[in-house]
Amino acid sequence: MSETLGGIEVDLQNAADSPIPNQQEFLKWVSLACGQQKPTAEVSIRVVEKDESQALNKQYRDKDKPTNVLSFPAEFPEGVDIPFLGDLVICAPIVVSEALEQHKTVESHWAHMVIHGTLHLLGYDHIEDNEAEEMEALETSLLQKLGHKCPYTTD
Repeated sequence: MSETLGGIEVDLQNAADSPIPNQQEFLKWVSLACGQQKPTAEVSIRVVEKDESQALNKQYRDKDKPTNVLSFPAEFPEGVDIPFLGDLVICAPIVVSEALEQHKTVESHWAHMVIHGTLHLLGYDHIEDNEAEEMEALETSLLQKLGHKCPYTTD
């Protein structure tokens, strides 16, 4: 199912058994992350259970465990300008369990995972300390615009 907001389009596929946010929420979060940097963009989001997350994490990252979000940036030849940013795969049970463990609302953690994944699609990373600081500051700022607390502090 696909939905658009301005120049942002989100294709949502739900393969999870547990409840997930509605498509408008996913669209809002992707749109916020894209901001001025990418006012026209398409993102595909697949929400999965632990087994699919684990299989993909093993195949693409050589980590044999499920994870909260996987980002697969689109790769096009140089000079090809298509608005498709890539795919996000989000594991619903992991998002819910992490929210509970981290004493966050489930909605806040969903927003964080979608924004975090979308920023990866836009080229942000957190491998180096300076990259992590920049990405975390941007995530915090965007989440605060939505009324959520900093995702990197616990209280």
